[in-house]
This record gives sequence, C-alpha cells and structure tokens, in this order.
Amino acid sequence: MLGHLRFPVESSRGRRYPEPEHPYRDAFQRDRDRIIHSRSFRRLEQKTQVFAPSLSDHFRNRLTHTIEVSQIARTIAGALGLNEDLTEALALVHDVGHPPFAHAGETALNRIMARYGESFDHNLQSLRAVESLERRYPRFPGLNLTFEVREGTAKHSRDFEPGEFPILDQYLPGLRPPLEAQLIDLADEVAYNTADLDDACESGLLAPEDVADEVPAYADILDTVDTQFPGASNRERFQESVRMLVDHLASGLIEGTVRAARAADVADVDAVRQYPERLARFTSGAGETSAQMKRCLNRRVYTSDALAADRQASIERLTRMFERLMEDPEAVSGVDLEEIPRHRAVCDFIAGMTDRYFFRIYELLFGPA
Repeated sequence: MLGHLRFPVESSRGRRYPEPEHPYRDAFQRDRDRIIHSRSFRRLEQKTQVFAPSLSDHFRNRLTHTIEVSQIARTIAGALGLNEDLTEALALVHDVGHPPFAHAGETALNRIMARYGESFDHNLQSLRAVESLERRYPRFPGLNLTFEVREGTAKHSRDFEPGEFPILDQYLPGLRPPLEAQLIDLADEVAYNTADLDDACESGLLAPEDVADEVPAYADILDTVDTQFPGASNRERFQESVRMLVDHLASGLIEGTVRAARAADVADVDAVRQYPERLARFTSGAGETSAQMKRCLNRRVYTSDALAADRQASIERLTRMFERLMEDPEAVSGVDLEEIPRHRAVCDFIAGMTDRYFFRIYELLFGPA
C-alpha cells in the first residue's frame, strides 16, 4: 500500500562506530538480533507490566508485552509495505529502559531525579541502555545500533524541537521519524489496551460487560461473538472478543495510516520526515475505541484501590533504596562513579533491576520487605 514510503536499509546513516557488513543479515536484522541478545531485553521477563506475577501465572510481563507489540507492529508494517525488520527492531527495543514495578517505578525515579534537576523517562533510558549501558562488545560501548533504530527509540512516542532535549539534538530534532518508528507507539497502544483488558478480567477487576458499557465497539464485538459462538464457553467467547478487538484496532491503524499518507501526498521517506504532522494514525472510529479503552482501564484498573496499595509500596521501597545507595555507592555494581554523577549511576542501577533482583537487594539492605 505504502511501499514507496518504506525505509530502505541501504539508506541508513549507519552506526556510530563503523563495522563491516554481515554476509547474511542486513543492518536492521543485526540490530534486532543484538537487542534480543542483550541483558536489558532478557531482564524484561522479570519486570511487571501491570499485574504482579504473584497473583497469577498468566499475566503479561514486560517481555511478553514487548513480544506482542512486535508481532502487531510487524504485521501492520507488512500490510503497509514498510520495512518489517526496522519496525521489529524498534518494537523490541522500545521498553528496555523500563524500571521494575511498571509505571510506579518510573514515577518514583522521576520524582527522585527531579531533586537533582534531572528527570527519568523510560524512552530515554532505553536509548541510554543501547548506547552505553550494555557492555557486550570489545570495540565499542552499547550495542552500536544503526542511526535509524536509535532515532526511533528516541522519537517513537513523541517529536521534539532543536534544544528541547539537548542530549537528543543529534537525532534530527524538528523532523518526523520514518513511518516504521511512527507505528510503534500506536502498536503499543493496541497491545496494552487489549492485553490489559485480558489480564484485568483474569484478575477479577473487570468483567467484559463493564467494558461494553463504556466502549460501544466492544459491545458490538461481544454481540457478534455471542451470535457466532453460542455453544462456546465463557472463556472461549471472551478470548474471541479480545482477538476481534485486536483486529479492529490494528485494521484501524492500517487504514488510518494509508488515508493520512495519501491525503498528505508524500512521495518518499524524506517527505514523511518533512511533513508537519505524524502520518501513522488510527481511523476516527478505531481512535475513539482506543481512547475509550484507555479511559475505562485507567479508571477501573490502573487507578483502582486493588492496585493502589501495591503501587504506593513499590514507590516507597524504591525511594528508600535509592537514598540508601546514595549513601553507600560501593553497593552500586558495574558502574564507574568517576564517569557519571552518583545519582545517575544509582538511577541506572535501579532502572536495570528486575522486580525479583530488586527484592533481593532490598532484603540485603533492609531485611525482608
């Protein structure tokens, strides 16, 4: 559909540290593989998405969420005729900077870093991880990913102007990223709206009928499922409704992006970069469904009393650990404190922890949590 807007791997600006080409894999395929083999990626398996794993073996963690984003994003890129390898690499890397305890961890680290005149943002931490924190190769720090994957990591969920984020001025501020990067944030939205619906119903916080009351498109889906599968179990009908919701949102993203690109009459990747708005978008109907889903989940799940106590406890524990590690820098492993300020080293150390490792260190420092 939009093959003329596909980012050609041969047009890549290359790597910060030049390397010879690989005989079997192109640059974006190698980026994907480097991300998968990184410690930051593996740690996602033990990082909470929304629900703590102690409540059920079936909830998504940050890794399974990332895999779902990758599958959705790659499917959409393929349907649009875009570069699937670049899209996949961007989807796989987009959350590697997430700290333990989901968004509670990000909130806590951002509040703490504000004391030092800085901030914490998991997107920027993802970029930091692949640029410097990963240490796998003797010839360079980080993973030495291509410019486009690093740019997309910085830009997949927002645009920025020159000087707005000085550390990002090397990544073409004021310009849009390629369409492959623009897809990631919306594919992420499709993934978490549907997965969090699934997990919330599994946890007992939601019933499908609750969502249908607030999301008309989902009510229509439930009616369709009941009509088509009257003899199926409740679980089977619910899972079919989730599948149909994924299809509704993903199809809306494909159709909305095609309409926007054709209306903008952009001829190539450079025109996408120069266009004043992002072109990856939902149709109006799918966009409204996604917005309604987010409002419903935020009110009934993310800010629910059932999760509030655990979220507050996570913030308090993380804050306590940060303060202790600032007093005892010897406990911060794998970081040269002569290279970066202590607060940044402590932040990097905690952000890289899995939930399980955090509790292990917390118990060493303070006793059982």
